[in-house]
Amino acid sequence: METKFPSYWMWSEAFEMLARAERMHRQFFQPSGSPASVAWEPPVDVLETEHAVLVLIALPGVDFTEVKALITQGELLISGHRTYPAEMRTAIIHRLELPQGRFERRIRLPAGRYSAIHRSEFNGSLLITLQKSEASNG
Repeated sequence: METKFPSYWMWSEAFEMLARAERMHRQFFQPSGSPASVAWEPPVDVLETEHAVLVLIALPGVDFTEVKALITQGELLISGHRTYPAEMRTAIIHRLELPQGRFERRIRLPAGRYSAIHRSEFNGSLLITLQKSEASNG
C-alpha cells in the first residue's frame, strides 16, 4: 500500500490544481445571469474615496468608446462587445483564453448620489469615475 501512496498523492495534487484553475476561470469569465446573448462578464474592482467611486473594468481588446455605461436602480451597468481583428479570424489557433462576444456586468454601487461620470483608460483597463454629489459627501 505504501508504494502506491506517492502516485496517488501526485494525481490528487494534479486534480486539485485543475479544479482550482477551473474555479478561477469561472470566477473571472463567468456567463452572467442576463439573456443568453451575453457571453461573459469582465472582472472589476470597485473603490471608494471621499469624493468618488472608482470602477476599474478589465476589457482587453475592447474599444472603450464602444462600451456603454449606465446607472440604473443603484447599479452601474457596463456592456459592449469584444471581437478579434479580421487578421486573427483566419489564423491557426494555438490557445484561446480571452472571451469573445457580448459582455455585460452589473455592479452594485455604494448608496448615494452621483453628479458626474468620467471615463478614462488606465493601464489597458476602462476606469469609470463617479463623482459624488455634494449632498452625499456629508
